[in-house]
Amino acid sequence: MKLEEFKFDLPNELIAQTPLSDRSSSRLLVLDKQTGEIEHKVFKSIIEYLNPGDCLVINNTKVIPARLIGEREGTGAKVEVLLLIRKTADTWEVLVKPGKKARVGDKIVFGGGLLRAEILEIIEDGNRIIKFYYEGIFEEILDQLGQMPLPPYIVETLEDKTRYQTVYAKHEGSAAAPTAGLHFTLELLEEIKNKGIEIAYVTLHVGLGTFRPVKVDDIETHIMHEEYYIVEQQDADIINRAKRNGNRVIAVGTTSVRTLETVAKEDGTIVKQSGWTKIFIYPGYKFKAVDAIITNFHLSESTLLMLVSTFANKEIILNAYNVAINERYRFFSFGDAMFIK
Repeated sequence: MKLEEFKFDLPNELIAQTPLSDRSSSRLLVLDKQTGEIEHKVFKSIIEYLNPGDCLVINNTKVIPARLIGEREGTGAKVEVLLLIRKTADTWEVLVKPGKKARVGDKIVFGGGLLRAEILEIIEDGNRIIKFYYEGIFEEILDQLGQMPLPPYIVETLEDKTRYQTVYAKHEGSAAAPTAGLHFTLELLEEIKNKGIEIAYVTLHVGLGTFRPVKVDDIETHIMHEEYYIVEQQDADIINRAKRNGNRVIAVGTTSVRTLETVAKEDGTIVKQSGWTKIFIYPGYKFKAVDAIITNFHLSESTLLMLVSTFANKEIILNAYNVAINERYRFFSFGDAMFIK
């Protein structure tokens, strides 16, 4: 299957640069995966499409302010460090810009010396392993000095850090938000619970690899990035109960989809598990656990577009994207949503 089959043209002005003041007032394109029928709604009306007994699965990862701006010790040259994976308490795998000048042994100073780092190793993909030195609590220093690592297509400044965070974010570890969840408010979640819909949590720490472009013509040769996930027993039980009773499992976001499909047995049963997933879902894959998906609109030729094109079928998805473009929907992280039922 060729990469160009997942290409579409998007006007730049449809890339959402800022979040709406009311999370749940985003637009919602409702798509029937069998017929391709489309409805246009507002996100808060998602509750109309959820039935008592259904299970909504949400990713409770929390984005850390993973972008640090510092200077090279000795020269004062500007250095940008993006935290990717925590290896030990004080060592991280990071992306350093400019990368070519970041050598083993180099030292970087942040916040006038509040935080210091040394490059220990250069690894695969040109990422670095660095060790931090500081006094006090690392998370508090990071919260003080770090910035939200917004996607490269967002060029405007985010005034409120919490808007790149779901209202249910709990476990710190992501370098990017699970953006389908940004549309939910606490009030809407309460309404959903009151209607008899179960809510289960999974954790998948989203890496910056989610924005990495596919660079091969034959998508089957693409190598996915790894991301860490956790599924607890109580949440597996909630999901399995819905399945057993003939109700739907509705995944909020591609991160929840990838987690569920990683841990699901062939019969769709979810098991308690944690680890690293490199699952790549593209046309030909058979879904085991997920019955419906709430998702945002994704980049052209991206692995996320391939995932949703597998769930509904490529032609139906690309037609829905063309309709969304014609109807002036807002795209990507701070954009509007789609419910594929």
